[in-house]
Amino acid sequence: MNISARNQLNATVRQINSDGIMSEVILNIGGQEMCSTITTSSVNRLGLKQGDNVKAIVKASSVMIYK
Repeated sequence: MNISARNQLNATVRQINSDGIMSEVILNIGGQEMCSTITTSSVNRLGLKQGDNVKAIVKASSVMIYK
């Protein structure tokens, strides 16, 4: 698959919290945590489960930096 987003991060699924329609997928990326909210049907379609190795693809119009 070709995709225009260049920010592709290797991640591990740490936890999945579902409330029916939506799911919160918490990823571990090099010791840092990232959260993605996707539909539960997408979680099921992808067969996501805790411990899976995935890619987090980030496409954003802005990135904030704080020091």
